[in-house]
This record gives sequence, structure tokens and C-alpha cells, in this order.
Amino acid sequence: MSGKTETIVFGGGCFWCTEAVFRLFKGITRTTVGYSGGKSLNPTYEQICNGNSDHIEVMELEFDPSKIALEKLLDIFFTMHDPTSMDRQGADAGIQYRSVIFYTSEDQKKSCVDFIKKIQKDYDKPIVTEVKTLDKFYTGEEYHQNYYERNSNQPYCSVVIGQKIQKVKKKYGLS
Repeated sequence: MSGKTETIVFGGGCFWCTEAVFRLFKGITRTTVGYSGGKSLNPTYEQICNGNSDHIEVMELEFDPSKIALEKLLDIFFTMHDPTSMDRQGADAGIQYRSVIFYTSEDQKKSCVDFIKKIQKDYDKPIVTEVKTLDKFYTGEEYHQNYYERNSNQPYCSVVIGQKIQKVKKKYGLS
């Protein structure tokens, strides 16, 4: 391990899904689900779900760029969700499900913007994924962390998250 890690934050629908997918890959040193993008302080899951917050469900990801490239992380992110869907992923609808990337460096910002420009040709509709600087990340409640791993038999996990995991595993040849 190089010892140097970077942090980036992805919002692509339900944060349980996002975290479950990214935990499949080597080079990711930490995942934490939570909230970002809004102005309210210390948001809670209840506030997010009730529409009483302007935050987005996101996953903070720490990675070792010598083990997994940012471009691969971006490819995974755009594979696992529909970046052309405004404030919705499947049955999950609302601003809390917005497609967004919060970067932590200008190099990340450039990579994200360039990547989106490169892949836009692969989509029939415009990519609506926002690319913004990370201002503040609020860690989600403990019961949301590693949710899929602890609750994989729940219907939402086995159907919705399971389908995303299978799609990503197939694309990247993971067993």
C-alpha cells in the first residue's frame, strides 16, 4: 500500500446500494454512508426521508490510487446507477437520491468532468450528475453502515441492491 489515500463522495441513489457495490473492489480502504450537499446542520435519516432536509444520501469513499484508479471508480459509479435520471433511481425518488460527485481536489474535479464528457456519447439522454466540491460530510447513523452485508436477506437488499451488485460483478468479472 502506498500509504497515500484520497477521498471522494458519490451520491447515486440509495446509499446502501452505493456502498455495497464499492465494497466489492480492492484498493478501497474505507466506505462510510452519510449525507452531504445541503445547508442544514447534522441531518438525520428521518429528516432526509421526510423531505425536511436538502441533503443527499451519499457514500464517502477512501481509496488508494496506487491500487485503484479514480477513472475506474468513476466507471463503477456510472455503471451502478442511471446518471440521466434526475432525483430518482428506480422506485427511490426525491432530491436525496440525486446523482452527484463531491470531489476533494481540483485534479479529481477535472477527472470527473472529463470522464462525464467522454461517456456522454454512450447515453441517449443528458447526464445530470452534478460535480461539486465537498463542503461537509455528515456520517449516517450506525445502522446504515455496511447495511447490505448485515441485511442481505431483506427484500430490498436481495432484489434492488442484489441486481446492482450482479450487474457490476458481471461487467468487472468478479465472482
